[in-house]
Amino acid sequence: MDREQYQIMYEVEGVHWWYRGMRYQNRVLLSEYLAPGRTYDLLDAGCGTGGSTQDLGRFGRVTGIDFSWDALDYSKARGLTRLVRGSIEQLPFPDHSFDVVTSFDVIYHRGVVDERRALAEFHRVLRPGGIALVRSPAFDWLRGTHDVGIHTERRFTTGGLGRTMTKAGFELLKATYSNTFLFPLALVKRTVEHFLPGSPSDLSVPPAPVNRLMQMALTLEAPLARTVGLPVGLSVVVVGRA
Repeated sequence: MDREQYQIMYEVEGVHWWYRGMRYQNRVLLSEYLAPGRTYDLLDAGCGTGGSTQDLGRFGRVTGIDFSWDALDYSKARGLTRLVRGSIEQLPFPDHSFDVVTSFDVIYHRGVVDERRALAEFHRVLRPGGIALVRSPAFDWLRGTHDVGIHTERRFTTGGLGRTMTKAGFELLKATYSNTFLFPLALVKRTVEHFLPGSPSDLSVPPAPVNRLMQMALTLEAPLARTVGLPVGLSVVVVGRA
């Protein structure tokens, strides 16, 4: 990922509707499979600038791993200390080290040579019965200018990512799309980008009322993603049990 993208992420992760809404969805999905009041050992695989890693602390002890020194420096700036530099394709942890592995918008990246190997590593480091929650951008035809800056190599469908999870040894518990209610707006934005390459970045923070409304859309769809699943969206989310 371009260095300036980490700077932008660090600055907007606390306020941008997408980050706030997705963190809420993560909590809703994990709460479906994790017992309240229990302290879990979690690994955030590809922790980036640490916003989601920090939020996961409500579930227990979280270790963040990332290959980028820049990302880890920003995570440290948030006060995170359980940080490791390494590749998600060769996790530097013994077998059965964690109860939960999360990976948010990581396996799409061109720095991940083989997403199948990464998922197999998630399975290896999970304790029997442990949970993996993986999110990634959806649909290759939704590529936009933002994908250039964040080095997108691949996008997924629920069927494709679900099958890859199963081949890695997981029992597939959930495969759904998310960011569904705003899907039509995204189609318009991608069309505009095609003709106007200088259009605003995906990480531009809109005016406060718009920001709140867009975050609300992600909040309202979270129970549907958890229960019945959503048929289309900007992201793919899968949950598997080791």
